[in-house]
Amino acid sequence: MRMHRMTSATARHLRRGVLQAAVDAGAACTSIDIDAFFRIDGETDIEWAPRRTAALRTCAACPVRAACEELALRVGEGDPGADEIVRGGLTGPELAAARVAHAVRLAVAVDADRDTEGSQLDMLMAQRHVVATTSTERVRDGKRVPAAVVQQEHNVRIRSLSLQIAKVRTARRARAGWGVAA
Repeated sequence: MRMHRMTSATARHLRRGVLQAAVDAGAACTSIDIDAFFRIDGETDIEWAPRRTAALRTCAACPVRAACEELALRVGEGDPGADEIVRGGLTGPELAAARVAHAVRLAVAVDADRDTEGSQLDMLMAQRHVVATTSTERVRDGKRVPAAVVQQEHNVRIRSLSLQIAKVRTARRARAGWGVAA
């Protein structure tokens, strides 16, 4: 599946569930050991520097870097006095500085993320989009799976997600007074 690059402006307007789904579906680091993005206890600056550079290089080429950065900011990652992490193309001190610069916006975003039902709805819609736009080319046990079989699996998954979306929307609308007129 080919992901389109996500801009920072787009990432800022999305809910946590959608951001997480984008990162899960398209992050460049999915095949890399997560420890590559964290400084090892007792690791010297000289040892950490090339690993940090490699991690930053991976992030720079990532189509969902902005979503990853936004998630890191929303959960409060990064410390102004400790260069121990790379996430979303930023080091720990850079994340801390960005969090301070965007404090008001992040507070609003985190508050919106607390709408768990809304976040669930966003995540379900993002998952449905990912399934709908994923290639039908598959290999299982070294053999190519016919596109029709994969498409049928996609259709089942899309129907399931659509039913879940409808259920959440109906419940939200009923609570908001959008009930069916009698």
